[in-house]
Amino acid sequence: MIIITLLVTIGAPLTIISFIIYSDKFKEPLDLILKTFVLGIFLCIPAGELNSWLIQSPDQSYFAGLTEESLKFLVLYFYIRPKTAFNEPMDAIVYGTIASLGFATLENLSYVYAGSPDVDSMTIAIMRATSAIPLHASCGIIMGYFFGLHAFLGSKSSLIKSLIIPILIHATYNYLTGFGFLWFYFLFAVMFYAQSLHKKVSDLQLTKSMEQENKAI
Repeated sequence: MIIITLLVTIGAPLTIISFIIYSDKFKEPLDLILKTFVLGIFLCIPAGELNSWLIQSPDQSYFAGLTEESLKFLVLYFYIRPKTAFNEPMDAIVYGTIASLGFATLENLSYVYAGSPDVDSMTIAIMRATSAIPLHASCGIIMGYFFGLHAFLGSKSSLIKSLIIPILIHATYNYLTGFGFLWFYFLFAVMFYAQSLHKKVSDLQLTKSMEQENKAI
């Protein structure tokens, strides 16, 4: 049971990452994929400090949307954007999702193995695999989509959207967890939206014969 719990805990984010990587027609370098994933893991440290400072009670959990999505955005803007491998819009979705799920993987481990003693760890793992993990993945896709529009089309409004929309989605989700199953319907809508953005970029990518696109920034 311990091994199964661990597989569910880390398997959910890694499965989504694998899907995103292999949906990319022009595969990204493995070393940058791994570095981005590890960087996402390390984001848990400043996020934990900021959340402990901002969140003083459970009903203020929406502040996590601000801290966590802002940190993920910084990875895209300062680490990924200058890389030569970052050379088409799909790359923003790939790296945005990887950074987001790197963060979510460590966060998941902490919740499952250091969570409430009143709830079975396997139950927590399953609950998060069907809630928080898809949320983080969806925010990463949405952030990446708009960041790609900014990077390759020069859209300043898209840069703002790539930060603000994931923050609002994450904050709203956390807020709705205090109101029964409203979070479930909201998450379903967010996942559908993220999937539609990913499909839009993926379909455009399939028409290309070469990966390279010139950055507008």
